[in-house]
Amino acid sequence: MKLKGRVWKYGDNVDTDAIIPARYLNMSTAAELAEHCMEDIDLSFVQEVKPGDIVVGGNNFGCGSSREHAPLALKGAQVSCVVAKSFARIFFRNAINIGLPILECPAAVDGTQAGQTLEVELETGTIRNVDTGAVFHAEAFPPFMLDLIRAGGLVEYTKEQLKERK
Repeated sequence: MKLKGRVWKYGDNVDTDAIIPARYLNMSTAAELAEHCMEDIDLSFVQEVKPGDIVVGGNNFGCGSSREHAPLALKGAQVSCVVAKSFARIFFRNAINIGLPILECPAAVDGTQAGQTLEVELETGTIRNVDTGAVFHAEAFPPFMLDLIRAGGLVEYTKEQLKERK
C-alpha cells in the first residue's frame, strides 16, 4: 500500500484537544470532525488540506484523552497517514482501530519540512521525501495490521471476517 501526499508538520506533544478541540466532541462523524481538525493550532489546515496529505509530528503525538475523535478527525480530513517521532499509546491504538496508518520514524520527521511531499510504503516501512530524495525506514506493519488498515479499521475488518465465515 503506497501513500503519497503533501506534508503538514507539527511539533512535540500535539494533544488530542489540538487535533480536535473538545468543544466539537458532540459531533461523531468523521466528516463533521474534519471540518474542525487542527483549527486551534493551524487555521490553514482545514481550508487547505487535500486528500492524501500526510501529517508529520514530533514526540508524543496524540497525547491527552483516550477518545477516538482525534484520529477520526484526521481520517475524516482524508489525511493518508501520520508520521511522528513517537505516539501516545492510546492514540496509536485508536488510529489503527479506525484504519488510519501511523508510523514512528524520528529520522523522517527530522528530514522533512512542511509543504514537501512524502511517499510511504506501508508494507516495507519505507518513507521517501520526494523533494530531497532522502529515504527513511520505519517499522513495517505486520500483515494483520495492514489488513485492518486496508479494511478501514477493526470494525470493518471484523465484518469482513464474519462474512467470510458464513
